[in-house]
Amino acid sequence: MKKNIFKSIRKLFNKEPQFDEKSNQHRINLKHQDISTRYEENLEIFKTIFSFPMSCDVKIREFTIRSLNRRAFIIFIATMVDGEYIMKSILKPLIENPQPSRDIANIVSFPIEDTKTKIGAITEDITTGNTALFVEGDHQCYIFATTELKGRSIEKSDNEVIIRGAKEAFNENLFDNVGLIRKKIKNENLIVDHLVVTERSRNDVLLVYEKDLVDDKLLQAITKKLNSIDADSVIDLSILEQFLEERPRSLFPTILNTERPDRAVSFIEEGHIVLLMSNSPNCLVLPATFWAIFHSPEDHYLRTPYGNFIRLLRLVALFISMFASAFYIAITNYHVGMIPPDLLMAIAGTRERVPLPSIIEILMMELAFELIREAGLRVPSPIGPTIGIVGALILGQAAVQANIISPIVIIVIALSGLSSFIISDVSMNFAIRISRFLMIFSAGFMGMYGMEAMILLGIYYLVSLKSFGVPYFAPMTPHTTSAKDLIIRPVPMKLRFRPGYLKPKDMVRQGKDS
Repeated sequence: MKKNIFKSIRKLFNKEPQFDEKSNQHRINLKHQDISTRYEENLEIFKTIFSFPMSCDVKIREFTIRSLNRRAFIIFIATMVDGEYIMKSILKPLIENPQPSRDIANIVSFPIEDTKTKIGAITEDITTGNTALFVEGDHQCYIFATTELKGRSIEKSDNEVIIRGAKEAFNENLFDNVGLIRKKIKNENLIVDHLVVTERSRNDVLLVYEKDLVDDKLLQAITKKLNSIDADSVIDLSILEQFLEERPRSLFPTILNTERPDRAVSFIEEGHIVLLMSNSPNCLVLPATFWAIFHSPEDHYLRTPYGNFIRLLRLVALFISMFASAFYIAITNYHVGMIPPDLLMAIAGTRERVPLPSIIEILMMELAFELIREAGLRVPSPIGPTIGIVGALILGQAAVQANIISPIVIIVIALSGLSSFIISDVSMNFAIRISRFLMIFSAGFMGMYGMEAMILLGIYYLVSLKSFGVPYFAPMTPHTTSAKDLIIRPVPMKLRFRPGYLKPKDMVRQGKDS
């Protein structure tokens, strides 16, 4: 009896709220119908669909086609098209051309993109920037590709800055982004597949891959995942990324987000799939492993010794950023015997007048450092670096002089914070920064034993992660055939194989076996 009562209460609280559908069902059904041959009926339908003249950027122009002696109208969204070109290449020939012709394509000087009959399909074309022509008595609508959207030109990468290599970055124009990839892969096997991922906003997503490399099962899994998205709108790739992740609440990223075309191309040529989306100045690489996210494109542009030096430096920075603060707390609170006597006396001398325990010192300064970092990013760029430098200097010096923080804590926090800046990937950077706080609490609770327990839990968690069926630490574990480009990068001549965990159709990078 009690169990039934508890179940009823649980269902009552967990029940999702029910809302009445307020959408115009008549308009939804209308989109599945064909257009009429009656001029007035078509005009009234599309005026109603686009709320004309309430929506001020929707333009409808009525006229008579001289050569056919029939009424017609065009409809387009003025903010998405080249209006002058429409007037010269479509309207003017239709109105002024006296030569008799039954074919619209022979009258206009603008090429017809398509002809459609469904009201819903025509509406989608108009909302993407195309112009629709309706002719009295015609059972089809003529579509002209007149889209002209304003956007940024191709610029340098802001987040993934490198010294050598290409400086181009993706922008918000989908065609520019595809062109940047096509420019680097001159191969007929490069496929650009189009999908629409939402019902209301109809967001365009492009899957870019090489058909002679990509694994068909991986392609089907990604396509199925995209088609299963149930949302009204996904306005950016960063939001789409959260829909695609197997564990959206995971601390560590399982999808690589990059704004560099050269980096995207290098993954495509290994057998990965890249997603592009309109209005997004970046791309998603699927699947992604820890090593793919940890690496930087500059590792390959530099000569092998230099690239390996930078990669090892990045690995050391990762450990310093994650463990420096926690290690300081552990040895000062629980394992004093690990410190040499002279250094112990120096630390004791600096902490003599500090009334707070070391974990409180560390947490205060870590929080202050994060606040300064975020403040420097959010304020206008000319004063952002100034706020960071001045804020850190004044805050650190004042805290030491007030005997609230010991000088050695300032050194530890500064070293830990600077090390985190070397990790270029934004998602991985956040994961390391949050993990640092987990390590601090575990060190404050049980010292080195707490750190070891947290490290073991972290390793267990990381090896359980997968990205579209690919283990997070592949090809290290489980071991698969690859180019062995994990921590130490071989010289380019030795990079013979593509990643085995992707199951590419062609494993060998180079044409001849040796």
